[in-house]
Amino acid sequence: MARALYIHWPFCAKKCPYCDFNSHVRAEVAYGLWERSLLADMRHEAKLAGGEALTSIFFGGGTPSLMPPALVATLLREAEHLWGFAPDIEITLEANPSSVEAANFVGLADAGVNRVSLGVQSLDDEALRFLGRLHGVDEALAALDTAQQAFKRVSFDLIYALPNQTAKAWREQLKRALAFGTDHLSLYQLTIEPGTRFATDVRRGAFTPLEDDPAADLFAVTHELTQAAGIPAYEVSNHARPGEESRHNLTYWRYQDYCGIGPGAHGRRSNLATVRHKKPENWLSATSQHGHGLQEESALTPCDQAVEALVMGLRLAEGVDIDALATRFGLRDKELLDHERLLLYSQLGMIEKVGSRVTVSDAGMPLLDALLGELVYPALVLT
Repeated sequence: MARALYIHWPFCAKKCPYCDFNSHVRAEVAYGLWERSLLADMRHEAKLAGGEALTSIFFGGGTPSLMPPALVATLLREAEHLWGFAPDIEITLEANPSSVEAANFVGLADAGVNRVSLGVQSLDDEALRFLGRLHGVDEALAALDTAQQAFKRVSFDLIYALPNQTAKAWREQLKRALAFGTDHLSLYQLTIEPGTRFATDVRRGAFTPLEDDPAADLFAVTHELTQAAGIPAYEVSNHARPGEESRHNLTYWRYQDYCGIGPGAHGRRSNLATVRHKKPENWLSATSQHGHGLQEESALTPCDQAVEALVMGLRLAEGVDIDALATRFGLRDKELLDHERLLLYSQLGMIEKVGSRVTVSDAGMPLLDALLGELVYPALVLT
């Protein structure tokens, strides 16, 4: 049964040029209608995936820090009524570091949020303008200070590998970020996603993305500095002090069940993949008509689930236990990974295998997507 709940809030003040998430800008939001619809969607999932106390809730978006604290409090009260909360439940909300949203932080903490993830994205004003952010560095740092006073746990995001960014510049920025003392950082390389404004800009020649070799150098700097600071990578882009990892995201990466409600939200219920209607208006209409926003429920075969579990689990520093996965999905261990290629990449130092546990090494992590294509798909997709 589900132990985690994801709640999607789809609205933003502005669409960022690099963002391919399900986010929308609307002049007005009918909060009462959204409250009723989210509660209905939540109750539908609880009927199908109840029975176990929630260990984590994650408000994602969009920009959930634009939600009224009273709405957040109502949703959390209902979630606790439907599922019950584990004693140490982690309740995370994504936030933008603007002064307007920071003014909500105390109210959001009072509503029950105990962990916030701030989209700082850069400590350089020129880079923030390039990324289309509405805040500047000073405003972001003021919001970070407010967050550290309001919430028990604080993480923030930075985007690196920007066009022409040097290892020296990134090293200086990351050292500054580490000095703020948060126990978790999400550090993402800029990716040009299809359908975004940046994809159009690149196609038109407005800018050229950083090439692979310099980006790999910045990745190495990232792991060197975070390791030295005591917040090593526990996932390819996420870094934390031991015990401060995002429990909610670990639910995904360890391929455990979770419920997803709100526009475009995905979920996993036993062997079913669930997807909600993506466009906010379509989701509202479906919820009004059917009592939930589900667009699709798809049955996953054991091979489907094994592929997903491997692709997610090999992102983690802890890797995956092949024997445990084989038992879980009723497959043989030789059906999970291409063992000839596993041996090859082990000899090349990109993969480590101890007993039945397989991990991607520090040398292999920059090539993770290519390694997954070599190890996982030939073994399982053709089974």
